[in-house]
Amino acid sequence: MNNDVMEKDWFNFQEKIAEHFRSLGVQAETNKTIRGVRTEHDLDVYVTSKYLGTNIKWVIEAKYWQTKIPKEKVLALRTIVDDIGADKGFIISQVGFQSGAIEACQNTNIQLYTFEEFVTLSKNYIQNEILDTYVRRARLLHIRYFSHKKRIRKDYGLRGELGEVACFSGAWLLTTVFDVLEEARTQKYPIDLQTHMVEKVGNDLAEDFIELVQWLNLNLNWLDEKILKAEYQMMQDGVFEPNLIDPDLNQKTWDEIAQSMKGVEDKSFQQIIQDFLKLRSK
Repeated sequence: MNNDVMEKDWFNFQEKIAEHFRSLGVQAETNKTIRGVRTEHDLDVYVTSKYLGTNIKWVIEAKYWQTKIPKEKVLALRTIVDDIGADKGFIISQVGFQSGAIEACQNTNIQLYTFEEFVTLSKNYIQNEILDTYVRRARLLHIRYFSHKKRIRKDYGLRGELGEVACFSGAWLLTTVFDVLEEARTQKYPIDLQTHMVEKVGNDLAEDFIELVQWLNLNLNWLDEKILKAEYQMMQDGVFEPNLIDPDLNQKTWDEIAQSMKGVEDKSFQQIIQDFLKLRSK
């Protein structure tokens, strides 16, 4: 194989990788030069995305080689990733990796894939990064909502009564949001979005990830607006007394823990409570 053919094959391989990222809704540039802390770096593919405050920055090395990738290439990519402050680095190989390369990327932010593996797994990476931003946003709203006493939430239209079809209930909506976010990680569509409330926004079914994101935006914005208007009226009435906690957005909420307990049959109720308290104490 002459050099021109090899160059063309490598170029096509690189563009194929970039095009796959673009199909996932992120920006992917090929043959990009980036200035790091110490020096400039010529990158095969540079992936960026800003979504809900999450700044994704990935470096991809496209290795259209007929031999397995050695350890030295992993170490070189680790240096580049560190120098430019990227979140992750990927080496995409045509035929695979030497054992030393696989060992060198363990417990690091470097991932090694063949192209076929990469296509399957990268979709999960992007979508899970996005889902994580919604989890944190929902946790923040959960803290705000439950900072108000039950009576106050009811008086100011944030809470419906148990055992009846609620016109609106922030608790019901948050439970649905956390259920939906957990189910979305399985990527099994369609996903049921019903809140079982009289008042609602958005569709009752998400056929794909885009429709899911649209529903999450609509409903989290709606809940945020509901809480804000209620809190403003509380202040006007002199009853704004939230019991706020230091927000740890990495801490699971009650709803998320309850979701993880679904289908548990071999544990007693007492054991479930003990597990819950153990999680809360971490």
